[in-house]
Amino acid sequence: MRADRLVAALLFLQTRQRVTAAELAAELAVSERTARRDLEALASSGIPVYSQAGQGGGWSLVGGARTDLTGLTAPEIRELFLLTGPDAEASPQTRTALRKLVRALPAPLREGAEAAARAGISDATDWSGAGTEEPRLAPLQRAVVESKEVRIGYARPGREPSERTVHPLGIAAKAGVRYLVADTEHGLRTFRVGRVTSVTETGAPAVRPEGFDLATAWRALAARMEDRLIAATVRGRAAPGTEQVLEGLLNGRVRYGERAPDGWTPIEADGPSPEVIAARLAGLGARVELLSPPEARTALARIGTELTAMYGRAEAEERPGPTTGPQTPPTATPSATPATPPRAQGSAGTPRG
Repeated sequence: MRADRLVAALLFLQTRQRVTAAELAAELAVSERTARRDLEALASSGIPVYSQAGQGGGWSLVGGARTDLTGLTAPEIRELFLLTGPDAEASPQTRTALRKLVRALPAPLREGAEAAARAGISDATDWSGAGTEEPRLAPLQRAVVESKEVRIGYARPGREPSERTVHPLGIAAKAGVRYLVADTEHGLRTFRVGRVTSVTETGAPAVRPEGFDLATAWRALAARMEDRLIAATVRGRAAPGTEQVLEGLLNGRVRYGERAPDGWTPIEADGPSPEVIAARLAGLGARVELLSPPEARTALARIGTELTAMYGRAEAEERPGPTTGPQTPPTATPSATPATPPRAQGSAGTPRG
C-alpha cells in the first residue's frame, strides 16, 4: 500500500508548485507525520524532491519537473473520461478515482479531461418498462475480482427460482444488460445479472479453467445463444405498412421478398421456435399470414381460438338482451350470392308442419 501512496504523493506534487506536509496528509487521508515520511522517502530514492523551511515553504519538484507518470496521451485521457464521465451508475469509488486522476494530470491535459467528463450522461431507465435493476451486481463483481466461489439464487421467467454453485469468471455487458460468465458443473454458463436473487460466498476459492480468456469465452457463449435465437424459420406474407412493426417484434430477424401486385410482401422470420414466432406475430391479426411450417399456423389458430373463446363470450354477456314492445321487422340484407329458389310443395326434403 505504501508504494501506491508514494506514487499518489508524487502525482500530487506534479499538480502543485509547492505543497506542505499538511496538504499532502489531507489529500492522502493519512497523518501529517506519515506524509512527511513519504516525502522524505521520495527524496532519498532519487526523485528530485526538495523541501524549503520557513514561511511560505514546503516541498517541490526540482525545476518544476512535471513528468506525466500516468503514461496516458491526451486522446486516451479524453476517451477515458468520455466513457466514465458523470455516469449516474458509477460507484463512489469510481468518481473519487476520476477526481484524483484529474488532479494528477498535467495542466495541459487536465482541461480536456474535465471537458470530456461533462460531455455526456448515462440514463439507465428502460422506456420499454422491462427494467434493468441489478441489485446483485456489486457482490458478483467482488466475487470475480477476489476469485471466490459463490452460491447464487436465479429466477428465470416462468420457472421456479433455483440455486447453484458457480465459479465467477467475469462480467459481460451486451446492449445494456450484464451477464455473469461462470464455470459450473455443466461447463461455462451465462447468468443474467438482473435475474440473480442472492449471492452467498461458500468460503472456497473459485477455480479458473486453464488458459481461460473472458473475451474468447464470451464470443463462444454469445454465438451459442444466437444459434438458439434463430433455430427456426417461418415463412409467410405481410400486408403493406407492417414492415416497421415486424422489425420491432422480431428484433430485426426478418427478411423480405419482392412485393406482389396486391401489395403483400413475402417474409421469412427467424426465432427460437415456430410457436414463439407465431406468438409474437399474433397481435398483427389478419395483417400477417403465416404459410409454413404447419406448427406456426397451428399455434396461431390455437391463439385465435383462445382469444375468441375469452373475448367473444365477454362481448355476448355485455350485449343487451331483447327489449319488450313493438319490434321493427329486420330489413333484408342483400346477399352477394343468389338466393336458393323455394322447393316445390310436397317434394323431398320439404319441412312438414
